[in-house]
Amino acid sequence: MSPAKSDVLILGGGVIGLACALYLLRAGRSVTVIEQGTAGCAASHGNCGTITPSHAMPLAMPGTIAQALRWMLKPDAPLRIAPRLDFGLLEWLLQFAHRCNWRDFKRITAIKAQLLRLSRQALEDLIRSEHLECEFETTGTLNVYRDVRAFEHSAWLPQVLRESDMPVEILDGVDCRAREPALNESIVGGYFNPQDAHLRPDRYAAELARAVKNKSGKIHESTKVTGFRMEGGAIATVVTDQGEFSGRDVVLALGSWSPLLARQLDLRIPIQPGKGYSITYSRPQKCPRIPLTLKERAVCVTGWGSGYRLGSTMEFAGYDDSLNRKRLDALKRGAAEYLDEPEGPQIIEEWYGWRPMTYDDLPILGRAANVQNLMLATGHGMLGVTMSAATGMLVSEMLCGQPLSLDAAAYSPARFNL
Repeated sequence: MSPAKSDVLILGGGVIGLACALYLLRAGRSVTVIEQGTAGCAASHGNCGTITPSHAMPLAMPGTIAQALRWMLKPDAPLRIAPRLDFGLLEWLLQFAHRCNWRDFKRITAIKAQLLRLSRQALEDLIRSEHLECEFETTGTLNVYRDVRAFEHSAWLPQVLRESDMPVEILDGVDCRAREPALNESIVGGYFNPQDAHLRPDRYAAELARAVKNKSGKIHESTKVTGFRMEGGAIATVVTDQGEFSGRDVVLALGSWSPLLARQLDLRIPIQPGKGYSITYSRPQKCPRIPLTLKERAVCVTGWGSGYRLGSTMEFAGYDDSLNRKRLDALKRGAAEYLDEPEGPQIIEEWYGWRPMTYDDLPILGRAANVQNLMLATGHGMLGVTMSAATGMLVSEMLCGQPLSLDAAAYSPARFNL
């Protein structure tokens, strides 16, 4: 049977793949998206939906590895590396540890901030222009502390943000509670990030899929990629369990699954799956108006008109597909320390998802050196939703030969010799 032909073939139907599809369609290219589940079903589905230029700082910073080692045997720790023999993870951690210094921290923050600022405006423009109904709000975000010493020791944070042209307001406990009445009396201080926003991520993904289809893009769901047929250093066809597909250009946007499939193309993509968790509730009576990060417990709290979610944590446990009850319970305990009404009346969903983590905490955007027609758009870590619009814009510009909205050299696969 002849392969189904397309101009651009996108592997992965999360927010990154869908955003790439939408921008390419707007630029006049024809697009087919292949998704192994349903559109937006993976890490795009259950995260907290915050749009956070303020999260420009990488996970790697002085003290991170030491803290992770202390937490290794603590199943509910905010950052956990599950004890096991995994040489791929060990190599990744060594590269990560090499970047746990202030020089690399500031360098990566500056690089990441540029992409985040571009994406924040591009995302709002996309939502407005395409009429995406996803409960988007520009309320900012608030990071709050209960421990005086922890708040004092975080004084570097607003300084780093301001150096990256990110506005931030320093608040005391009274100001935090005035800004967000859902907080309890234990709050001693915090930081308000006025440029941040939020949306409901599952609805954002669904609306991206709707917009893609409305522009005559094709989305093949429940279609698993199993291999490739190569001709002359390029991908001739993509083999799936539902038949074969071909594209003049192929975009690999498979998130945490990217390194598994890329091995068939002799690419060693340095991504580890960072497992995050969330619990979605019906709205509590005293629901936060502003998305919160409960800093000492590393818990994110987001409320929408349609629901309420506790989320976050980071667990490096490979592709373990179990729902860790201890980590879910840690979200509840953390929220109870900061909020008057930490849980909603009804649990709607308990969820986990794998974030595609690179050791330098920067996405991988650009052409692969050894596969002529392959574009990589993966490795967005915890910020896939936030970076989705800028990624779609840059991938479209690269494939269409247009001037780039941002110098993308720092995100190139060439930094990993890919």
